[in-house]
Amino acid sequence: MLATIASCAVVGLNGVPVQVEVDFNPNSLPAFTVVGLPDKAVQESRERVQSAIRNTGLQYPLKRFTVNLAPADLRKEGPAYDLSITLGVLAATGQIPLEPLEGALFVGELSLDGSLRPVRGAISMAEMARAEGFASIYVPAENAAEAALIPDIEVYPVPTLGHLVEHLFALQVIPPYDRDANPPPEAPPPDTLIDFADIKGQEHVKRALEVAAAGSHNVLMTGPPGAGKTLMARALPGILPPMSIEEALEVTRIYSVAGMLHAGGALLRYRPYRSPHHTISHAGLVGGGQWPRPGEISLAHRGCSS
Repeated sequence: MLATIASCAVVGLNGVPVQVEVDFNPNSLPAFTVVGLPDKAVQESRERVQSAIRNTGLQYPLKRFTVNLAPADLRKEGPAYDLSITLGVLAATGQIPLEPLEGALFVGELSLDGSLRPVRGAISMAEMARAEGFASIYVPAENAAEAALIPDIEVYPVPTLGHLVEHLFALQVIPPYDRDANPPPEAPPPDTLIDFADIKGQEHVKRALEVAAAGSHNVLMTGPPGAGKTLMARALPGILPPMSIEEALEVTRIYSVAGMLHAGGALLRYRPYRSPHHTISHAGLVGGGQWPRPGEISLAHRGCSS
């Protein structure tokens, strides 16, 4: 039997739809094969899937399973496909109904006991799900507040695989995340933020920074060590105009993909400040790598860097 579950990959900062196809062959020797350009973390999902299914009290037949992550020419990385692969195994073996899986997107990393762990890029995944017309997205409970920052899509916080199976059978329904009762928390101001009013002297430099902040200009500060260049740069975000909700979502999405978001999916309302070391690598500065990740330039988006 064949089952298809919708999931998502994060490429750069954007979500890309991925179809998880699971084929169950009861007339073959035991095997679990994952194809579709998976990395090592995706290939190892078979061990997490088997243990999570058994520890949840469900059946894992010792037969052949073939998992295809489509499109096959897109490289897949990370454990975010664990939940969709597990649901595909259960649906292909007739242990859960197929109807509730339609029109929904599933992401999440599985623990061996069946509980779900948070994943990176939940905002990008929810944004892609809304753009592609999905009615709902199922995410780990710790990612629910983060995914709920994207409006017009139902977000279901899933604590464990067992809870999700009961939800699919309408035995113990998981309520969607209530945005009205749980407004997005705001992240605290960064520890590096300095009050501009606490800086004494350097009036000509402070005036130049005020002009730069008002007009979004670049600033080049030169001088001997100890003159106060870094101190001035750290104080600059405090006099920049407050971020709009659109700008805050942009910055929060970048930090979500980078795995640097605060616990609870807090919305970043303070303009970021980054101070990379002069020995930083090219990939660390501009981003990229074998699996693209935001660099220091992207992490300073809508803020400043020195």
